[in-house]
Amino acid sequence: MFIGRHAELSKLNEMHGSDVFEFAVIYGRRRVGKTTLIREFIKGKKNLFFVAGESTAADNLLSLSRCVGGRSTSPVYADYESALWEIFEMGESERFIFVIDEFPYLAGAYRGISSLLQIVIDQVKNTSKLMLILCGSSLSFMENQVLGYQSPLFGRRTAQFRILPFTFFEALPFFGSFEAEDKAILYCITGGTPEYLQRINNTKTVRENIVDLFLTPAGLLFEEPANLLKQELREPATYNAIIEAIASGASRLNEISTKIGLEGNKCAKYLKSLIALGLVGKEYPYGVTASKRSIYKLEDFMFRFWYRFVFPNMSAIVAGLGDGVYDNEVAPQLSTYMGLAFENICRQWLFEMAKKDALPFFAGNLGRWWGTDPKARIQVEIDIMSVRNSAALFAECKWSSSEIGIDVYHDLKRKSEIFGFKENFFYILTKAHPSAMLLDLEHAPASGHGFTKCYTLREMIGALGERPLKFI
Repeated sequence: MFIGRHAELSKLNEMHGSDVFEFAVIYGRRRVGKTTLIREFIKGKKNLFFVAGESTAADNLLSLSRCVGGRSTSPVYADYESALWEIFEMGESERFIFVIDEFPYLAGAYRGISSLLQIVIDQVKNTSKLMLILCGSSLSFMENQVLGYQSPLFGRRTAQFRILPFTFFEALPFFGSFEAEDKAILYCITGGTPEYLQRINNTKTVRENIVDLFLTPAGLLFEEPANLLKQELREPATYNAIIEAIASGASRLNEISTKIGLEGNKCAKYLKSLIALGLVGKEYPYGVTASKRSIYKLEDFMFRFWYRFVFPNMSAIVAGLGDGVYDNEVAPQLSTYMGLAFENICRQWLFEMAKKDALPFFAGNLGRWWGTDPKARIQVEIDIMSVRNSAALFAECKWSSSEIGIDVYHDLKRKSEIFGFKENFFYILTKAHPSAMLLDLEHAPASGHGFTKCYTLREMIGALGERPLKFI
């Protein structure tokens, strides 16, 4: 069953229906579902799907020849120029899709392929009915060597798609009949990556799924982050140390560099590579674009889970003590791990509500804020906020098993007064149930200066109604 990606499929089908030359660039991290999306799109359409290998130029040319001929004995093209011209000729009179998957491998084996594609595209783009798709997992390569200004292919693409992991709400179909809380946990430990979501066993408990996936030597995700780093980066040991430092709580450059024993400027270069891969993000307080208060955080919560619970316990897991690792390491800290992860889910939910025009104003930008309360002279943090003109939205996110009381509202209101907006809208988003007093506040008449809304995780899911996901 194919799940989601309806926006991408719709756009690709629109391009296919144009009946003129189209050139789509599709990229994103490994396991995120790029190839699955393309194969779903090309079903029932005339196409040539070529997967480049991490091999020599000659081997890839042979593979391309066999792909065109459809049999292992097909003749080898004399060169890539001959191959491309023949393939592009297939789109002279009818719509034809030509896909090169893992394009960075082909470009690494034959450095002239981008220039050659440019020449052919420029010759035929005004008359051809070909639809060309280049797909790759190396974000830096695709952004710089395909989409970048210095690339021979710059300006030729007619659409580009960066494929991201699913949001929590897009991933809901993977979780079957799990309770809302368990769905959130399973989403966060897999990072929303389709390949990992598909491995969730709906007949087992959350504990059993975590042990099976992470805490057994044969588990799919037991060594996955380490293997991905080895594929994408040199010096994986240094990157391992940086990610582990962030996962264990280090967030500022000096904290990270001190913890791993690396000079700050060198550490910043490694962090830049991790940011390019989408594994690490550099965050500023909401409304600030450059500040010494910037922090680094792990964007991928599967990596965050792995480096927090698996990496430090590898020996015990190899020794067959995965159940003990879960009971003694994961279970006592799982709620703490989910605190920041739940904030991410809440931010996704507010964006979904914005799409439904269900927020008090257009919240096109949401972010976390931290700084000093000038009155109390203490450091404070606001989980999520958004500002538009004289109005502001403030959200508090609580992954807590206990009932959320009125004190949470008063604390959020006090923090909002730092900014002095005329209209303040408060959202209390929680895993557990709000107290009766908090619910009374929600149902009280509006004061003219905003309102307060309270949602549990279950209610957040219900508030979105039937999402326009496409199931095939």
